[in-house]
Amino acid sequence: MNIRTKMISLLALLFTVLIVLEIAVQKQVLMPSFAQLEREDAETSMKRIGYALDMTLESLELSASDWGNWADVYQFVQSPKAAFVDANITPAAFKQLKVNAILIVDLHGDYVLSSARNLDTGELLDIDLAARNALPPDFPWRDNLSEGKSARGLLRTNKGIMMIAAAPVLDGSGGGQPLGMVLMGRLLTLAQVQMIGAQAQADLAMSRDPLVEGDELITEGAAATQVAKNFRDIYNRPLMSFRVAVPRRITERGQGAVTYASLYLIAAAVTVLVLLVVALNRIVLKPLARVTRHAVAIGEGADLGAQLNIPGRDEIAMLAREFDRMVERVADSRRQLVDQSFQAGFAELAKGVLHNLGNAMTPLGVRLSKLGDRLRDAPAGEVELAFAALSAESAGTTRRADLEEFLRLASRELAASVKEAQADVAVVQRQSTIVQTALTELMRSTRNAHVVESVRLPELVAQTLEIVPDAARQRLVVESDESLRKVGAVQVARTVLRLILQNLIINAADAVRDAGRDRGVLHFAAEIVPGEDSEQLHLHCKDDGVGISADNLQRVFDKGFSTKSRDTNYGIGLHWCANAIGALGGRIWAASDGPGLGASMHLMLPLPARSSAPNT
Repeated sequence: MNIRTKMISLLALLFTVLIVLEIAVQKQVLMPSFAQLEREDAETSMKRIGYALDMTLESLELSASDWGNWADVYQFVQSPKAAFVDANITPAAFKQLKVNAILIVDLHGDYVLSSARNLDTGELLDIDLAARNALPPDFPWRDNLSEGKSARGLLRTNKGIMMIAAAPVLDGSGGGQPLGMVLMGRLLTLAQVQMIGAQAQADLAMSRDPLVEGDELITEGAAATQVAKNFRDIYNRPLMSFRVAVPRRITERGQGAVTYASLYLIAAAVTVLVLLVVALNRIVLKPLARVTRHAVAIGEGADLGAQLNIPGRDEIAMLAREFDRMVERVADSRRQLVDQSFQAGFAELAKGVLHNLGNAMTPLGVRLSKLGDRLRDAPAGEVELAFAALSAESAGTTRRADLEEFLRLASRELAASVKEAQADVAVVQRQSTIVQTALTELMRSTRNAHVVESVRLPELVAQTLEIVPDAARQRLVVESDESLRKVGAVQVARTVLRLILQNLIINAADAVRDAGRDRGVLHFAAEIVPGEDSEQLHLHCKDDGVGISADNLQRVFDKGFSTKSRDTNYGIGLHWCANAIGALGGRIWAASDGPGLGASMHLMLPLPARSSAPNT
């Protein structure tokens, strides 16, 4: 896994964790806080219901207090009269007081007056509390009769739950000895419950059955939060329960807000992630990947002349520049090493050639020297003189006999010299064979593979000019065609090709000089030519020198041929170039429009592989 994948995965994981944490915070903190607010709101609504109920009871208590502090009631308790009942205990009075029951009780708890009616119809109502003659013995407000205290509360009747209030019977001025109490009751009907709910601004419902477990219960549903609370009667016993339903608007709106916030957070996270990835890719990952690919390519032996050239002042740009400088130094060191190795190989080869030829030529020279001495010592001249003298002598003379004896002895000596000379010739032949064999072996060693390097042609031309003599370099204006740059890096034997170009540049300078000019132009161009097996590099060198005649175009690469002075040239340069290019699997040829019109040298070299794409 590369760094880009690791970084993107890490960032994606980080943002995923943040989003998961945000969702967890929503579920564990925000949403429960909304629910808590709704519960508190429901509890507050229930408190408002309690306040509304208490205010209703208080209103009922005020009505009872008004009647209890009424002088007519005070007199009625002392002396009950039917006229009071007929005048005041009427359906209109019940409706005006909004009560269902009116009771006047003396100090003993006995009823002085009791009446119950239906508020809507005004008909008499059979309520068990009003149907009695006296308060029940366990009635909790009996102590209030003598103490003159007001009271209010709830009471279950046969007609339902009733709100009741009691006030002492006074003399009309708020004083005097209490004579009893006035009790007023109002049934807690559905309309009354709705009125209490409206006063508390809550959705109120009543259940006549109290809660079994606890006095208050909070339940949360999908649409509302419900609070149920028990209310006790005047006996302090659970009487009934009110239920308040609070719509879960806070949770709904909170959920909406949280959803929008989550979507915004996710969109922001994705946007930040994308921007961060783009920024990392542009600023760090892409340059780093470029440096990595370049380093891998350099490690695999690609073009050492390729440069990263990453602009900027950040660490990666500085690393790229330092890497470029390092590779450049390595390339220079490699070129120097290859050049030194090439020169050392040449020197070693020449040393071996001279040593082997010396070993072979020394006995050959000794044997030839002995053969020469033996031939010089042979009596060939004396034999010729003897033959001339013998032809002039007459037969039978003593001199003739001496000459014939001399010729016999000289012939024997000549025969011995010829035999020894034949032996020397045989030895010379064997020694020459040894020399020829040594030369053949050395020629085979020159065909060994050369070091192939990745080369850019403009740089190769520049390097070649550095080893060209100053006189030749100053005589030429070297122009490199744009095609040299477009070719890009090529795999060639740099040292050999540089020596070939060196010879061609020197020859071009000499051609300009022979044309009678102080300065000329040498133009280089190149192209990649498709071949049957592989691509080939076509390198074209054209000068404006003296030119080459048509008769000499095919002879310029022959050994020993030269149109220059024998004092300074031996016809070896172009012949060596042809052999060197042939050893590389290529070829060279010359072209010229004639004397005085300049000349062109064409080099065709096979390329084993393209090291990089051409520059654009």
